Amino acid sequence: MTLINSVIHWLIKKRIHQIELFKKYPYEVQDELLKKLLHTARDTEWGRNYDFRSIRSDDTFASRLPVSTYEDLKPTIDRLRNGENYLLWPEEVKWFAKSSGTTTGKSKFIPMTESSIEDCHYKGGKDMLSIYLNMYQDSGLFEGKSLVMGGSGVVQEVSNTSYYEGDLSAILMQNLPFWAQFKRTPSIEIALMDEWENKLELMAESTINHDVRSISGVPSWMLVLLKKILKKSKKTDLREVWPNLEVFFHGGVKFDPYRDQYNSLINPDGMTYINTYNASEGFFGIQDQKNSDEILLMLDYGIYYEFLPTSELGKDYPKIVHLSDVREGENYALIITTNAGLWRYQIGDTVTFTSTKPHRIRITGRTTNFINVAGEELIIDNAEKALIIACSKTGAQVAEYTASPVFKDDDMTHEWLIEFEKIPTDKEFFREAFDNALKSLNSDYEAKRYQSLILKAPIIKILPKGTFYKWMKKRDKLGGQNKVPRLSNTREYADEIIRMI
Repeated sequence: MTLINSVIHWLIKKRIHQIELFKKYPYEVQDELLKKLLHTARDTEWGRNYDFRSIRSDDTFASRLPVSTYEDLKPTIDRLRNGENYLLWPEEVKWFAKSSGTTTGKSKFIPMTESSIEDCHYKGGKDMLSIYLNMYQDSGLFEGKSLVMGGSGVVQEVSNTSYYEGDLSAILMQNLPFWAQFKRTPSIEIALMDEWENKLELMAESTINHDVRSISGVPSWMLVLLKKILKKSKKTDLREVWPNLEVFFHGGVKFDPYRDQYNSLINPDGMTYINTYNASEGFFGIQDQKNSDEILLMLDYGIYYEFLPTSELGKDYPKIVHLSDVREGENYALIITTNAGLWRYQIGDTVTFTSTKPHRIRITGRTTNFINVAGEELIIDNAEKALIIACSKTGAQVAEYTASPVFKDDDMTHEWLIEFEKIPTDKEFFREAFDNALKSLNSDYEAKRYQSLILKAPIIKILPKGTFYKWMKKRDKLGGQNKVPRLSNTREYADEIIRMI
């Protein structure tokens, strides 16, 4: 065994032991973490305003500090961007992760501290490798290169100070240690380019002849790059380009709707897909089992978790629960307190627990991405599972989609704008299979569809190939962490797309 492999295996074993400890003692780890966060930030502006020094329990913490959205924190974040410090966390904030607002389209600027970069995001990245290599001990990952699809960022000068703002991946790449830079491709100059289409071209050219062992990124955008690489190389299987490719570390959007497309580009034999939950606000979880893409909630990354049952959303006094009180199968909005100074921050994601021993989750959607015009409470998880069922019954492949309600006279229904990789041969059967799958997955939807008394049968509108790419380009939302909005209670996105085509 080479020296580097010996060191790697030693580090893996050490970290796996620590992960087993927080799996065994989750509540104690989280309680200690909350105390540490409060102690560290006790002399910040927020620490003084809410008297962190006198908080002795998680119940006091929950009763004293309000739950915050980005809009609530924006005035304080604006002050940080203008050069003030020690407002939320006792470290200088030099980086802001730029994240598109999923409802308004406006950018959000999430503060990142040295602690959150080192003890959360980088720790998560190292754990991702540790867990993978612990599961696949004959891996040759470090004998080749890792292809990482990065975003872009710029330095901003404000009030005699400067800070860096950009996609999360761009900030992390800028701060990588030299040994990590050596193992990745393409060059950082190409990886951080902001002109998406030229960047794609250069990424394909510069990586095609490398020995790429792993790829990392958002499935939708990585797919665009891989297709370009296959076209350039005149190959039909990516393994003909990179014979030693073994794993795709993915996150950002659910992978299942893209699985068939990846299997058509990469021979699935010996190919592994690892699910991660990483966002601008923090690195939350990693798939830790070979036979399931459930995500292990990582409890020692400087993030304290609380959970708001989605049935409590919108209430004046919602009941928010601690990790010790969560139940399997219930849908929760995620609330986090972090070492970047996000205090009781509702990030907008919803999750459900598949296990509480240890705590594993699935991402079910967004608190603002749903359709509920008739009490059907349709969420992204329902939609994507139903599309997979309909595709399996009809031989179709969905590339991208979005959906919104339609009101005509006294009738209500949902219109699904779908771009297919493979169009179903029987479109009516696809619609019926999809509708029936939604009924089986969501009892509220089934009740509203009963004899079409409230909701009529869904409308499926097939869009030309490339429609969503053109639409995202028109909105200046290509690449990075930009995502196609899936479900909306309004016609804003659907009407814009229909007008474009």
